[in-house]
Amino acid sequence: MIDVKELMAKVGEIRILTNRLVDDQLSGDYHSTFKGQGVEFDEVRPYVAGDDVRSIDWNVTARMGEPFIKRFSEERELTVLFMVDVSGSQAYGSAKKSKAEIAAEITSLLALTAIRNQDKIGLILFSDKIVKYIPPRKGRQSVMRLVREVLASEGESTGGTDIAGALRFLNGVQKKKAVVFLVSDFLINHQLNEVEKILRVTARHHDMIAIPVSDPAESQLPDVGLVELEDAETGELVLVDTSSKSVRDYFAKKAEEERAALVKFFSRTGIDKIMVSTDKPYIKEVRALFKRRSMKR
Repeated sequence: MIDVKELMAKVGEIRILTNRLVDDQLSGDYHSTFKGQGVEFDEVRPYVAGDDVRSIDWNVTARMGEPFIKRFSEERELTVLFMVDVSGSQAYGSAKKSKAEIAAEITSLLALTAIRNQDKIGLILFSDKIVKYIPPRKGRQSVMRLVREVLASEGESTGGTDIAGALRFLNGVQKKKAVVFLVSDFLINHQLNEVEKILRVTARHHDMIAIPVSDPAESQLPDVGLVELEDAETGELVLVDTSSKSVRDYFAKKAEEERAALVKFFSRTGIDKIMVSTDKPYIKEVRALFKRRSMKR
Protein backbone atom coordinates (compact mmCIF):
# COMPACT_ATOMS: atom_id res chain seq x y z
CA MET A 1 0.00 0.00 0.00
CA ILE A 2 1.32 3.41 -0.91
CA ASP A 3 2.60 5.63 1.93
CA VAL A 4 0.20 8.53 2.67
CA LYS A 5 2.96 11.15 2.78
CA GLU A 6 4.40 9.86 -0.47
CA LEU A 7 0.93 9.88 -2.03
CA MET A 8 0.24 13.49 -1.02
CA ALA A 9 3.68 14.55 -2.27
CA LYS A 10 2.91 13.02 -5.67
CA VAL A 11 -0.52 14.70 -5.74
CA GLY A 12 1.17 18.02 -5.02
CA GLU A 13 3.70 17.53 -7.80
CA ILE A 14 0.98 16.67 -10.29
CA ARG A 15 -1.09 19.69 -9.21
CA ILE A 16 1.85 22.02 -9.90
CA LEU A 17 2.72 20.32 -13.19
CA THR A 18 -0.77 20.25 -14.66
CA ASN A 19 -1.67 23.75 -13.45
CA ARG A 20 1.30 24.97 -15.45
CA LEU A 21 0.25 23.02 -18.54
CA VAL A 22 -3.40 24.12 -18.52
CA ASP A 23 -2.98 27.49 -20.23
CA ASP A 24 -5.56 29.68 -21.97
CA GLN A 25 -4.86 28.09 -25.36
CA LEU A 26 -5.45 24.54 -24.14
CA SER A 27 -8.59 25.61 -22.31
CA GLY A 28 -9.87 27.42 -25.41
CA ASP A 29 -9.08 24.44 -27.64
CA TYR A 30 -10.98 22.18 -25.24
CA HIS A 31 -13.99 24.50 -25.27
CA SER A 32 -14.18 24.53 -29.06
CA THR A 33 -13.48 20.79 -29.35
CA PHE A 34 -16.05 19.45 -26.91
CA LYS A 35 -19.38 21.05 -27.60
CA GLY A 36 -22.44 20.99 -25.39
CA GLN A 37 -25.28 18.51 -25.71
CA GLY A 38 -27.64 20.82 -27.61
CA VAL A 39 -29.20 24.27 -27.34
CA GLU A 40 -31.37 25.88 -24.72
CA PHE A 41 -33.60 28.97 -24.68
CA ASP A 42 -31.74 32.14 -23.74
CA GLU A 43 -33.98 35.21 -24.25
CA VAL A 44 -36.23 37.07 -26.66
CA ARG A 45 -35.20 40.28 -28.40
CA PRO A 46 -36.69 42.62 -31.02
CA TYR A 47 -36.57 41.39 -34.60
CA VAL A 48 -34.02 43.12 -36.86
CA ALA A 49 -33.66 42.90 -40.63
CA GLY A 50 -31.87 39.72 -41.63
CA ASP A 51 -33.07 37.59 -38.69
CA ASP A 52 -34.51 34.18 -39.49
CA VAL A 53 -38.31 34.59 -39.51
CA ARG A 54 -38.60 31.02 -38.24
CA SER A 55 -37.23 32.28 -34.91
CA ILE A 56 -40.09 34.72 -34.35
CA ASP A 57 -41.86 34.21 -31.01
CA TRP A 58 -45.45 34.78 -32.06
CA ASN A 59 -46.83 34.92 -28.50
CA VAL A 60 -44.46 37.72 -27.45
CA THR A 61 -44.95 39.43 -30.82
CA ALA A 62 -48.75 39.47 -30.30
CA ARG A 63 -48.40 40.93 -26.79
CA MET A 64 -45.85 43.60 -27.71
CA GLY A 65 -47.33 44.62 -31.04
CA GLU A 66 -43.97 44.25 -32.82
CA PRO A 67 -41.92 41.19 -33.88
CA PHE A 68 -39.64 39.50 -31.35
CA ILE A 69 -37.43 36.49 -31.93
CA LYS A 70 -36.24 33.72 -29.63
CA ARG A 71 -32.53 33.47 -28.94
CA PHE A 72 -30.92 30.17 -28.10
CA SER A 73 -27.51 29.44 -26.67
CA GLU A 74 -25.44 26.30 -26.56
CA GLU A 75 -26.12 24.07 -23.60
CA ARG A 76 -22.48 24.19 -22.60
CA GLU A 77 -22.19 22.03 -19.50
CA LEU A 78 -20.63 18.66 -20.20
CA THR A 79 -20.16 15.55 -18.15
CA VAL A 80 -16.61 14.21 -18.45
CA LEU A 81 -15.83 10.73 -17.15
CA PHE A 82 -12.38 9.21 -16.74
CA MET A 83 -12.21 5.42 -16.95
CA VAL A 84 -8.77 4.49 -15.61
CA ASP A 85 -7.25 1.01 -15.71
CA VAL A 86 -5.64 0.16 -12.35
CA SER A 87 -4.76 -3.48 -13.10
CA GLY A 88 -1.40 -4.92 -12.10
CA SER A 89 0.40 -3.96 -15.31
CA GLN A 90 -0.27 -0.25 -14.73
CA ALA A 91 2.23 -0.15 -11.84
CA TYR A 92 5.08 -0.89 -14.25
CA GLY A 93 7.49 1.74 -15.48
CA SER A 94 11.04 1.38 -16.78
CA ALA A 95 11.50 5.15 -17.06
CA LYS A 96 11.13 7.72 -14.27
CA LYS A 97 7.39 7.25 -14.01
CA SER A 98 5.02 4.29 -14.01
CA LYS A 99 2.05 3.95 -16.34
CA ALA A 100 -0.20 4.64 -13.33
CA GLU A 101 1.60 7.95 -12.67
CA ILE A 102 1.24 9.01 -16.31
CA ALA A 103 -2.45 8.04 -16.13
CA ALA A 104 -2.85 10.24 -13.04
CA GLU A 105 -1.09 13.17 -14.71
CA ILE A 106 -3.09 13.11 -17.93
CA THR A 107 -6.31 12.63 -15.93
CA SER A 108 -5.40 15.69 -13.88
CA LEU A 109 -4.57 17.75 -16.98
CA LEU A 110 -7.84 16.95 -18.74
CA ALA A 111 -9.91 17.21 -15.56
CA LEU A 112 -8.49 20.66 -14.73
CA THR A 113 -9.25 21.79 -18.28
CA ALA A 114 -12.82 20.50 -17.95
CA ILE A 115 -13.33 22.22 -14.59
CA ARG A 116 -12.09 25.53 -16.03
CA ASN A 117 -14.89 25.20 -18.57
CA GLN A 118 -17.48 24.61 -15.82
CA ASP A 119 -17.96 20.94 -16.72
CA LYS A 120 -18.58 18.07 -14.31
CA ILE A 121 -15.99 15.30 -13.87
CA GLY A 122 -16.28 11.75 -12.60
CA LEU A 123 -14.11 8.64 -12.30
CA ILE A 124 -14.34 4.89 -12.81
CA LEU A 125 -11.35 2.85 -11.64
CA PHE A 126 -11.28 -0.72 -12.90
CA SER A 127 -9.13 -3.83 -13.17
CA ASP A 128 -10.88 -7.17 -13.66
CA LYS A 129 -13.65 -5.58 -11.57
CA ILE A 130 -14.93 -2.10 -10.75
CA VAL A 131 -12.58 -0.76 -8.06
CA LYS A 132 -14.19 2.64 -7.44
CA TYR A 133 -16.84 4.90 -8.92
CA ILE A 134 -17.01 8.64 -8.22
CA PRO A 135 -20.13 10.25 -9.74
CA PRO A 136 -19.58 13.41 -11.83
CA ARG A 137 -19.46 16.72 -9.99
CA LYS A 138 -17.99 20.21 -10.29
CA GLY A 139 -15.17 21.94 -8.41
CA ARG A 140 -11.37 21.96 -8.34
CA GLN A 141 -11.37 19.70 -5.28
CA SER A 142 -12.92 17.01 -7.48
CA VAL A 143 -9.79 17.07 -9.67
CA MET A 144 -7.38 16.38 -6.83
CA ARG A 145 -9.63 13.65 -5.47
CA LEU A 146 -9.50 11.93 -8.85
CA VAL A 147 -5.70 12.18 -8.90
CA ARG A 148 -5.42 10.82 -5.35
CA GLU A 149 -7.62 7.85 -6.18
CA VAL A 150 -5.65 6.96 -9.33
CA LEU A 151 -2.30 7.22 -7.54
CA ALA A 152 -3.51 5.38 -4.43
CA SER A 153 -4.63 2.49 -6.59
CA GLU A 154 -1.05 2.07 -7.88
CA GLY A 155 0.01 0.57 -4.56
CA GLU A 156 -2.86 -1.91 -4.64
CA SER A 157 -2.96 -2.75 -8.36
CA THR A 158 -3.63 -6.45 -8.84
CA GLY A 159 -5.51 -8.71 -11.19
CA GLY A 160 -6.20 -8.55 -14.88
CA THR A 161 -7.99 -6.09 -17.13
CA ASP A 162 -11.68 -6.25 -18.03
CA ILE A 163 -12.39 -3.25 -20.26
CA ALA A 164 -15.61 -4.79 -21.56
CA GLY A 165 -16.96 -5.13 -18.02
CA ALA A 166 -15.98 -1.54 -17.21
CA LEU A 167 -17.80 -0.29 -20.32
CA ARG A 168 -20.93 -2.22 -19.33
CA PHE A 169 -20.75 -0.57 -15.90
CA LEU A 170 -20.39 2.85 -17.56
CA ASN A 171 -23.44 2.23 -19.73
CA GLY A 172 -25.42 1.28 -16.63
CA VAL A 173 -24.55 4.30 -14.46
CA GLN A 174 -24.19 7.09 -17.04
CA LYS A 175 -27.44 7.54 -18.98
CA LYS A 176 -26.81 11.11 -20.14
CA LYS A 177 -24.28 11.56 -22.94
CA ALA A 178 -20.75 12.14 -21.64
CA VAL A 179 -17.22 12.69 -22.88
CA VAL A 180 -15.34 9.56 -21.77
CA PHE A 181 -11.56 9.23 -21.58
CA LEU A 182 -10.57 5.55 -21.40
CA VAL A 183 -7.03 5.35 -19.96
CA SER A 184 -5.34 1.94 -20.12
CA ASP A 185 -2.25 0.15 -21.40
CA PHE A 186 -4.67 -1.93 -23.51
CA LEU A 187 -2.73 -5.17 -23.05
CA ILE A 188 -5.87 -7.02 -24.09
CA ASN A 189 -5.16 -8.50 -27.51
CA HIS A 190 -6.94 -11.73 -26.56
CA GLN A 191 -10.03 -9.68 -25.65
CA LEU A 192 -10.15 -7.26 -28.59
CA ASN A 193 -13.21 -8.83 -30.26
CA GLU A 194 -15.29 -8.76 -27.07
CA VAL A 195 -14.16 -5.20 -26.22
CA GLU A 196 -14.86 -4.01 -29.77
CA LYS A 197 -18.50 -5.12 -29.59
CA ILE A 198 -19.29 -3.29 -26.36
CA LEU A 199 -17.14 -0.28 -27.32
CA ARG A 200 -19.16 0.22 -30.51
CA VAL A 201 -22.37 0.22 -28.45
CA THR A 202 -20.89 2.66 -25.93
CA ALA A 203 -19.50 4.99 -28.62
CA ARG A 204 -22.98 5.41 -30.12
CA HIS A 205 -24.13 7.01 -26.87
CA HIS A 206 -20.97 8.63 -25.48
CA ASP A 207 -18.07 10.60 -26.99
CA MET A 208 -15.23 8.12 -26.45
CA ILE A 209 -11.51 8.95 -26.48
CA ALA A 210 -8.96 6.21 -25.79
CA ILE A 211 -5.63 6.97 -24.11
CA PRO A 212 -3.28 3.98 -24.51
CA VAL A 213 -0.33 4.31 -22.10
CA SER A 214 2.78 2.33 -23.00
CA ASP A 215 6.31 1.84 -21.70
CA PRO A 216 9.38 1.52 -23.98
CA ALA A 217 10.55 -1.67 -22.24
CA GLU A 218 7.35 -3.37 -23.36
CA SER A 219 8.55 -3.30 -26.96
CA GLN A 220 12.34 -3.67 -26.63
CA LEU A 221 14.25 -6.09 -24.41
CA PRO A 222 17.69 -4.88 -23.22
CA ASP A 223 20.67 -7.23 -23.51
CA VAL A 224 21.22 -8.06 -19.82
CA GLY A 225 21.55 -11.84 -19.87
CA LEU A 226 19.17 -14.19 -18.05
CA VAL A 227 16.15 -12.35 -16.64
CA GLU A 228 13.11 -13.67 -14.80
CA LEU A 229 10.04 -11.79 -16.02
CA GLU A 230 6.78 -11.69 -14.08
CA ASP A 231 3.36 -11.03 -15.57
CA ALA A 232 2.02 -8.29 -13.27
CA GLU A 233 -1.56 -9.39 -13.81
CA THR A 234 -1.27 -13.20 -13.59
CA GLY A 235 1.90 -13.61 -11.51
CA GLU A 236 3.33 -16.05 -14.08
CA LEU A 237 7.15 -16.21 -14.08
CA VAL A 238 9.21 -16.77 -17.24
CA LEU A 239 13.00 -17.08 -17.52
CA VAL A 240 14.26 -15.21 -20.60
CA ASP A 241 17.76 -15.11 -22.10
CA THR A 242 17.96 -11.48 -23.26
CA SER A 243 21.51 -11.99 -24.54
CA SER A 244 20.00 -13.96 -27.46
CA LYS A 245 19.39 -11.70 -30.46
CA SER A 246 16.70 -14.05 -31.76
CA VAL A 247 14.85 -13.74 -28.43
CA ARG A 248 15.09 -9.95 -28.49
CA ASP A 249 13.98 -9.84 -32.13
CA TYR A 250 11.03 -12.14 -31.45
CA PHE A 251 9.98 -10.00 -28.47
CA ALA A 252 10.17 -6.80 -30.56
CA LYS A 253 8.24 -8.43 -33.43
CA LYS A 254 5.43 -9.62 -31.15
CA ALA A 255 5.22 -6.19 -29.52
CA GLU A 256 4.95 -4.50 -32.92
CA GLU A 257 2.26 -6.95 -34.04
CA GLU A 258 0.24 -6.24 -30.89
CA ARG A 259 0.64 -2.48 -31.36
CA ALA A 260 -0.45 -2.76 -35.01
CA ALA A 261 -3.49 -4.81 -33.96
CA LEU A 262 -4.40 -2.14 -31.41
CA VAL A 263 -4.11 0.66 -33.99
CA LYS A 264 -6.38 -1.30 -36.36
CA PHE A 265 -8.78 -1.87 -33.48
CA PHE A 266 -9.12 1.88 -32.86
CA SER A 267 -9.46 2.50 -36.59
CA ARG A 268 -12.33 -0.02 -36.86
CA THR A 269 -14.20 1.42 -33.90
CA GLY A 270 -13.71 4.97 -35.18
CA ILE A 271 -12.90 6.47 -31.78
CA ASP A 272 -10.23 9.10 -31.20
CA LYS A 273 -7.03 8.25 -29.35
CA ILE A 274 -4.09 9.90 -27.60
CA MET A 275 -1.04 7.61 -27.70
CA VAL A 276 1.23 8.32 -24.72
CA SER A 277 4.37 6.72 -23.28
CA THR A 278 6.05 6.85 -19.89
CA ASP A 279 9.25 8.28 -21.41
CA LYS A 280 7.79 11.12 -23.51
CA PRO A 281 5.87 14.37 -22.88
CA TYR A 282 2.14 13.95 -23.53
CA ILE A 283 1.00 17.57 -23.81
CA LYS A 284 1.74 17.69 -27.56
CA GLU A 285 -0.42 14.62 -28.11
CA VAL A 286 -3.31 16.21 -26.18
CA ARG A 287 -3.08 19.41 -28.20
CA ALA A 288 -2.90 17.38 -31.43
CA LEU A 289 -6.14 15.58 -30.51
CA PHE A 290 -7.92 18.88 -29.85
CA LYS A 291 -6.67 20.24 -33.19
CA ARG A 292 -7.79 17.13 -35.11
CA ARG A 293 -11.25 17.26 -33.60
CA SER A 294 -11.60 20.99 -34.25
CA MET A 295 -10.69 20.44 -37.91
CA LYS A 296 -13.29 17.68 -38.17
CA ARG A 297 -15.95 20.07 -36.90
